[in-house]
Order: sequence, then structure tokens, then C-alpha cells
Amino acid sequence: MAFKKVLLQQLIAGICAGMAGATGAADAANVGAQVMPEVTVSGTREKELLTETPASVGIIKADAIRQAGPAHPQQILGQIPGVAVAVTNGEGHTTAIRQPFTTNPVYLYLEDGIPIRATGFFNHNALYEVNIPMAGGIEVTRGPGTALYGSDAIGGVVNILTKAPSAKPELSLTGEAGSYGWGRILGSASTNLSQRDGLRADVNLTHTDGWRDKTSYDRQSANFRWDRDLDADTTLKTILGLSKIDQQTGANTPLTYSDYLNNPTRNNLSIAYRKVEAARLSSNYEKQLGNNLLSITPYFRDNSMELNGSYNLSSDPRIETGKNQSYGVMAKWRQDFPEMMRARLIVGLDVDYSPGSRAEDNLLVTKSGSGANTVYSAYTIGKRIYDYDVTFKSTSPYIHGEISPAEKLRLTAGLRYDSLGYDMSNNLAAGAVSASVLGSTKYYGQITNNSVDYDHTSPKLGATYEINPAMHVYTSYNHSFRAPSESQLYRAGNAANTTDALNKARLATELKPIKANQFEIGLRGDVSGWNYNVVAYDLIKKDDLVSQKDLATNISTSVNAGKTEHKGVELGLGNAFTSQWRLDLSLSYARHTYVDWVTATADYSGKEMESAPRVLGNTRLTWAPAAGTTAQLEWVHIGSYWLEASNSATYDKYPGHNLVNLRASYAVTKDVSLFGRIINLSDKRFADSASVSSSTAVYSPGLPRAYYAGLEAKF
Repeated sequence: MAFKKVLLQQLIAGICAGMAGATGAADAANVGAQVMPEVTVSGTREKELLTETPASVGIIKADAIRQAGPAHPQQILGQIPGVAVAVTNGEGHTTAIRQPFTTNPVYLYLEDGIPIRATGFFNHNALYEVNIPMAGGIEVTRGPGTALYGSDAIGGVVNILTKAPSAKPELSLTGEAGSYGWGRILGSASTNLSQRDGLRADVNLTHTDGWRDKTSYDRQSANFRWDRDLDADTTLKTILGLSKIDQQTGANTPLTYSDYLNNPTRNNLSIAYRKVEAARLSSNYEKQLGNNLLSITPYFRDNSMELNGSYNLSSDPRIETGKNQSYGVMAKWRQDFPEMMRARLIVGLDVDYSPGSRAEDNLLVTKSGSGANTVYSAYTIGKRIYDYDVTFKSTSPYIHGEISPAEKLRLTAGLRYDSLGYDMSNNLAAGAVSASVLGSTKYYGQITNNSVDYDHTSPKLGATYEINPAMHVYTSYNHSFRAPSESQLYRAGNAANTTDALNKARLATELKPIKANQFEIGLRGDVSGWNYNVVAYDLIKKDDLVSQKDLATNISTSVNAGKTEHKGVELGLGNAFTSQWRLDLSLSYARHTYVDWVTATADYSGKEMESAPRVLGNTRLTWAPAAGTTAQLEWVHIGSYWLEASNSATYDKYPGHNLVNLRASYAVTKDVSLFGRIINLSDKRFADSASVSSSTAVYSPGLPRAYYAGLEAKF
């Protein structure tokens, strides 16, 4: 009933607001764009008809990104059905795509098809390493990734597309200012050096003071792209991406309900910070040989992060320094057989070699207060508790096939084999390091040099069928997995004594991959002017990590013993009622359940997962009275959810929230535009996250009403 009520509310609200909206729709998101785009590139790493793609792929085009002017991924990705992003701090985020809001490594983040980070060094905030406000598009594949992708692609695959060089020379500069010390400069330049060479540069300089105490944020990002036609059938695309981020990370400090309502700027975790540097370089070589295509993409990544995590302060305060580089290649051969039922065969090989390191220093913190009101105000650096080098490596061949046994039927199948693992070299002596942790002596187990290896096979099956030119049905089965990260394997955490610490360190290296299987069926098309996409799915995740007591040692450790189920329905609708008005709706209903989840302290089997709203909604109404002039009203709905895994009546559910955003732009001349945004127009108090801490319900307040205005000039 809740789902039906929200659906009715969203439809009525949009219609009453003016019978329309603009920016995207079902699975697209830009003014005047088709809801069912002609092509997508995420399914097979090259252009492919969406109507023949048996997957739930949501597409946001460059015009929609430009109109939204997102200051955070939250302000753009929700346009896709079943996708929601919550703010942690700065541009940090948790994501919910067929999963609860989570920091777990169940999403694969890509830039032009290349993972932003190596599997073993996952960062749930990875989208802040990409220049989203200046992207050429975003594609989100909901659910497990295809056989062309490996570890982490369980909840979804988010592919950020870079902008291609323009056909004619372009130069633009955008400046904007806003509430809470917000300022951003976006600069773009694009030119053709010759008929064969195109260059593009996009630069993003952003600062905010933060709306809560001591939550400032700075970023500098740049993307450079060089497209070269080597000959009529051969292209080379080279991309360099750079990002530097410096932020105070107490912005998501949870507060008791009283402070949440009356003192939301309070920051109990003001000593936390995060410093990130990222560089990505790739060069994609493609050669068309008649009905064949050869693609080879070597790449290099360099990531580093220094972190005083706010979430560590109450249990294991520390400064972490992680670094890794990646050297890899993605190669594939595509063979088309147009006379043989339009058959297509793709074979490929992905190779990744990513050496890295982790160093951690224990912190002696100064704190006051107690329980959920504890304030952490200062620290000194204590002892080094971890110091190791670790290399992730993977070799992954795959095969993908498509065939049309009937004109309107397209069948696909794929298989990927991943051989991956880690080599760890400990720079600390074997044994246990003792350190003072919040006034008590704790021990960190140190194992000797270690290697672990995993082999995994991931199949997929899919089919699309054209009922008529305006209606297509698709169905698929996809399997995916997630290998343990380097920190899960080699950073077991502290224990009360040396023996337990050593056992925890040993047991952590025995972790195995988490596995997921998904079945889905969907329908997309156009009827009476309504573009639509509706899909139902059932995703089961097993061998998930649960804290249990080891029978031999009687210590609590993570083991592969959990099973969860995620099933739901996602709906996208869009209709351009007139040449000026358009309405778009994204809506989803899902249940996320612990099927088998027995921990060291409780049995949560059969309970609904925490931080898992059943209903997500986004309605957009856009008015475009003239070229370059638009106004958009957006309604965002996040449904209620449990605060903790037992679903106890002791704690009220977070009730969910409804937010309204307003955006407008006006073309002063063909080269100068003014724009403005009001985020959280009604100044609604809402929580970006809610949970239980020290037996107390706590809430991380979201952004109050915020104003932004700016000018874009083209030269």
C-alpha cells in the first residue's frame, strides 16, 4: 500500500504542477532526449542498441548533468529508477542500488569503462575522484554486472563517461557561488588540431566551508582527452584524469534526536579528515577490420589517501595511509556474422597488476561527554599498528555471444573467469603490537608474509524480444561476486590479548568471495507519448561476511556465513506533453531481507535490513519556453527504514523524507547564460543516514535550504 500511495502522490504532484517535466525520464535524463536512448556502451564496452540489451541500464546525458549542476552525486544519480545516493561528507557518499545504503564494496565504479580503482583497494567514495559535473554522460547498470566485469559488480555498475572533443573550437567558463561558502569554477576548452585530432580539457575547482562546524571541503579536478583518427578504420582515445581532495570529514557526525532537531550544525567528530589524490591514464586503440573489431586499452592508475576516519573514533581511532598504483590492459576481439542470424562473438582478456601499501598509526584521542554525545576534540599519534605492502593481481578472460534466431528475438550469453589474488609483505615483525585504545591496552596481530588466490567463474544469460517497434521485453540471469579487499584480509583489528589478536589475523586470511545471483524481467517502450521502463528483479547474495565466534578459538571474527535477498520493482516514466513541458518519474519499491544472518550475539534471519528504504522516488517537471531557458522542479522521496538489524520497536523507524529542489537557467545571449538552484526549497529537516549508537537512535542531518547562482560564458 505504501508503494501505491507514493506512486499516486508522485503522479498527482507532477500533473498538478503543470502537466510536464524535462530532463530525461524512464532511463534517460535530458530535456528533449528520448527516454529509451538509441545506444548504450556499458553492456559490451562499445555502442549497442539499448533495445537489444537485456539489462536495466539507466542513462543520464550531458545536458541533464549540466542542467542539474550537481554539487554531489546525490543530486543527479537519483534520476535513475532504483538509484539513491546519500551524503557522508563533502562529495563522499553511500549508495543504494538494489542494496541498502552501504559502504560495502558491492558497486563497480568506472570511467569510460575502466574501473576507477583496483578491486582490492575499493573506496565507497570513489565517485568523488571523478569530475561528474563536467561528465559527458552517466550510465548505471542496476544489479550484477555482465560477464565483461569482474569483482564488486553486485549491486550495480556506475560508468561515468568523459566528454568527447567538439567538432568546432569551444571555450567556456562557469563561475558560481552559494550558501555556506560554496564556490566553484568550471572551465572547458575543446579544439580540433586537424581533421584527425581532437583535444578537450575540463577543469573543476570547488570549495565549500560546509554547513556544519568544521566541515570544509576543497577539490581540484581535471580531465584531458585526445581523440585521434589514425586512419579511416582506426581510432585512438587517450584520457588523463586528475583529482585532489582535502576535506574535514565530520560532516556526517550522527546526533541525538534533540541535537538533530535543534543543534544540527554540531560536529562531535571535528578532528576527522580525508586527503585524496588520484590519477588515471588510459589509451584505447580500436581498429575496425570489416566485420571485426580489435580493441586494446592499456591503463595506469595512481591512488593515495590519508584518512582519520570519523567512523573509527569511537572504537579504533587511527590515521590510515593507503597507496596503490595499477598497471593493466583490457583487450577484446569482436567478430560479427551478419549473415548468420546477426551473430556476434566477443572474446577478451583483462589483466591488472596493482601494488600498494597500508600504514596505520594508533591515535590517543581527547574526548568528553559519553555515549552518543561523546565529543572528540584532539589527538596525538601513538604507535604504528599496521605497515605492509600488498599487491593485487588478476587475469580474467571472458567470452560474450549474441544471436537472433528470429528477427525480433535477441539472445545473449557470456562467461568470465577471474583468477585473482594478493601477495602481502609485512614490514612489522610477526607477533602482536600493543597500543592504548581509548584508555585500554589492545593488541594487533601481525602475520608473516602471505599470499591468497581466488578463482571464480561468472556466467550470464539474457534475451530481448520486440513485441512491436514501440515495446520491448527483456529478461536476464546474472551472476557476480566480490573478492575480499586487502584491508579485510590483512587488517583484522584489535583484540584483548596477544593470542586472540594472532588468531584474528590468521582467520581473516581465510575469507572467501561473496556471491550474488539475480533474475530480472523488464518491459520498455513508448505508448501514447509515455516513455516507460518497468522491471522486476530478485537478487540473492550469499557467503556474505558475518561476525561469528570461531569454535576453535572462541573469538569473534568475520566469516562467509550470511545470506540476504533483495527483490523489487523499478519504474521509469516520461512524457513531453507539449514542446515546452515534460514530466519524468523514477520510482522503485524493494524489500531487503536477512535470509540467514546469525552473528556472535544474535540471529537476525528473517528481519528486514537496516538503512534499506522500501520506496525511492524522483519526479521532475521541466519547463523549456525557449532555447537556453529552462526551469525544473524536482521532488525527491526516500522511504522509511529500520535503524538496526533486529527491527526492534525500541527504536522508531526513520520516517523517510520528501525534498523539493528548484533549478532554472536563462540565456542572456547565445554565449552568456545565468543559472540558479535552490536545494531543499522547503528547508526540510531530514537525515542523510540514521542508525543506533550506544543504544541511542542517532541521525546525521542533511543539507538545509541552500542557494546557488552563477554565470556561464562561451567564447
